[in-house]
Amino acid sequence: MSDPCDSVTRMAGGMNRRNNPFAVRLSDRVRSDQPAVPTVDVMSAPPPPDVRHVFVTDELGRRAGLLLRWEKRGDGWWGRVCYPAPYDAEGWALVEDWLPANVIERA
Repeated sequence: MSDPCDSVTRMAGGMNRRNNPFAVRLSDRVRSDQPAVPTVDVMSAPPPPDVRHVFVTDELGRRAGLLLRWEKRGDGWWGRVCYPAPYDAEGWALVEDWLPANVIERA
């Protein structure tokens, strides 16, 4: 029995459609029964949040993070920060937490 890969010259899925007069272009594959996606006026969109790059230093060391917001509490300033933290033996997870100002420093 011969190897089927030896006789395959065309790839399924359209890799050889340049010379095919019956091929449908991707731009022509839009479903006509679906409403068009509304466009967003950039000038009327809300401004992006004031996010700042920071470093979080704790018992695990110094890691990069994003400061989303500050909040004044009875015991001082706290920052809402997203930063990576060890998840398990195989990787990391993104954590969002309120941290005291003394573990947050400007990047």
